[in-house]
Amino acid sequence: MLEQIDLTQSIADKEYKEELKALQLKLLGLQRAFTENKIGCVFLFEGWDAAGKGGAIKRITEGLDPRGFNVLPVSAPTAEEKDRHYLHRFWIHMPKKSGIAIFDRSWYGRVLVERVEGFANEDEWSRAYGQITAFEKLLADEDFIVQKFWFHISKEEQLKRFREREKNPLKKWKITDEDWRNREKWEDYLPAVEDMLEKTSTTEAPWHVIEGEDKKFARIKTLRIVTQAMEMKAVQKGIRLEAYV
Repeated sequence: MLEQIDLTQSIADKEYKEELKALQLKLLGLQRAFTENKIGCVFLFEGWDAAGKGGAIKRITEGLDPRGFNVLPVSAPTAEEKDRHYLHRFWIHMPKKSGIAIFDRSWYGRVLVERVEGFANEDEWSRAYGQITAFEKLLADEDFIVQKFWFHISKEEQLKRFREREKNPLKKWKITDEDWRNREKWEDYLPAVEDMLEKTSTTEAPWHVIEGEDKKFARIKTLRIVTQAMEMKAVQKGIRLEAYV
């Protein structure tokens, strides 16, 4: 599946700048419409290390009203969190109706890192597919938008970005020993990612594979998907967007 993705997709600088500005302005209007009409959004970002998740999140949020969104970077669960159901620590950060929650990594750790690294046994991670789709449907049934993004790059491009980060004093903090360890397990993660995409992409909460070799193309594609999903929801709810956008 992922091996068939066309990673040569790109965008010209002029087109990127023009469309970025237009999409960010549209997104701000949509945020206003959703705030007034009490509709929430959940956007989650997964992908290979250094694939461009952070850059895309920055372009989504930099033009928004900061009172209306939260970005939640997800790391390993604490000892206390491990004593609860693994979805609990995400549930408590769901946005209010009218808010936007952006998860930088997510509950899909159960079927990715926990599966590959052996932190969850086969019964636990295989059972998680159904639990996760039910969890996301619960949100969608309450009128939340749920959109999921997998940022995909080649192994060669990842290596290039790792080396660039190591040389850049302002980005060196982004590269860790864990990133290098994860890279060594690329072939182990690949089938886990493909299982995740196949088994948990639903009508209510679809996966979108973002071609990340060209960072600017990835950012624009992500913004297009986000704004289109919000526009579709607005139409379904009978919201007159011309009053906002």
